[in-house]
Amino acid sequence: MDQRELYLLTSQLYEYNQQASQHFQQGRETGVEGDFYKEVKPFADAVKECVVRWEPEAVKWLLKNKPKHIYPLQIKNTAENIQMVSVRAFFPSTSLKKMKDHIQSIEFVLKRMLDELEDK
Repeated sequence: MDQRELYLLTSQLYEYNQQASQHFQQGRETGVEGDFYKEVKPFADAVKECVVRWEPEAVKWLLKNKPKHIYPLQIKNTAENIQMVSVRAFFPSTSLKKMKDHIQSIEFVLKRMLDELEDK
């Protein structure tokens, strides 16, 4: 996988994170949970498919390019967190603080990756 493909996957994950945040906000406002088979599972499956391709390539790229302030453990945690968020975003009973913290953490790492990929 080349750097352009990694950039596109990272951008896609960033977009999924934004969508998860929007789903969560809508659910909090309406109090309605997402339909598991129509909304939750398709979204979570799309995120997982992207993460499975992104995580090993991102770690490989990190080890090769050694950007500042991004580490392989952050990539692993981001991969786990975005998969968790992709499901919990559809359930308004999820803790607001935990959800916001996870979304911000994911956004920080993905944004740093995008910035580094643009610079290289």
